[in-house]
Amino acid sequence: MLGLYEKDGLGLSQYAYEESNEESYWETLDADLRYWTRSLRQVQWYPGHIAKTEKELKEQLRLMDVVIEIRDARIPLSTSHPKMDSWLGNRRRIIVLNREDMISTEDRNAWATYFANQGTKVIFANGQLGMGTMKLGRMAKSVASGVNTKRKEKGLLPRPVRAGIVGYPNVGKSSLINRLLKRRMCPAAPRPGVTRELKWVRFGTDLELLDSPGILPMRISDQTAAIKLAICDDIGERSYDFPDVAAILVQMLIRHPAVGPEAFQRRYRIDVDNDCGKMFVTKLSIHLFNGDTSQAAFRILSDYRKGKFGWVALERPPT
Repeated sequence: MLGLYEKDGLGLSQYAYEESNEESYWETLDADLRYWTRSLRQVQWYPGHIAKTEKELKEQLRLMDVVIEIRDARIPLSTSHPKMDSWLGNRRRIIVLNREDMISTEDRNAWATYFANQGTKVIFANGQLGMGTMKLGRMAKSVASGVNTKRKEKGLLPRPVRAGIVGYPNVGKSSLINRLLKRRMCPAAPRPGVTRELKWVRFGTDLELLDSPGILPMRISDQTAAIKLAICDDIGERSYDFPDVAAILVQMLIRHPAVGPEAFQRRYRIDVDNDCGKMFVTKLSIHLFNGDTSQAAFRILSDYRKGKFGWVALERPPT
């Protein structure tokens, strides 16, 4: 567990005090995460309904005019299914980065530039408050507008545009649909795995939406991505150990230029020693939870998810 449970000698805490700290942080983060996670129990979660859903979804995608892929704005790369490109083929796609309120302006600008350079249509949204939903509806109709043009040329009557909404568990698919429709049509809750079956809903007279359960790879080979899914609550809680995940989050945030060890000292009145995440989780458990490290770890994860350390992303675009 070297590097997670002991001082690893990387000296990364100095980045918070260097002029190039932000650039250095993002350049080294993935390597650090691979190092920290190499000895941990693997994070894997694949509920039985996902396999059935994946088969049905691939069949339905053939009927789609446009696919709306919802991702978590804090981890846009980790919430992208590795098979999505092959499933979609040449179908038009809109990427929605949901929970835009949970990232900084710098994070948002970086991702906006990244997707613009790729020629990918992207919308930043907040499914809880409804921000971005009307723009999403207009863009979906616009992107698929050629459908009825072709139908007219063939002498066919126009039909509603079909848009499939896909994404990982708990990224906010159902909440976005409910906000778009301005009524609760799809079950939504702040935990993964609530939606269990595909469901068509009508938006006005010219747009049909397909809400789908969250889909995950059968096996998550990238454990750095899996840890980020756990931190952001985008994977089932039974798939990971709270103290291990919280310890890694601590190590990520104390090195983050916008957070640093001071944020933990202010919030918990405990010093961060030797950049060691597990040591901090243990100290917090003794300080507040009678030595229960699981409760201490859950508090840290919950505080991050609630923005108690500020709204910061865990990923930036690759350079």
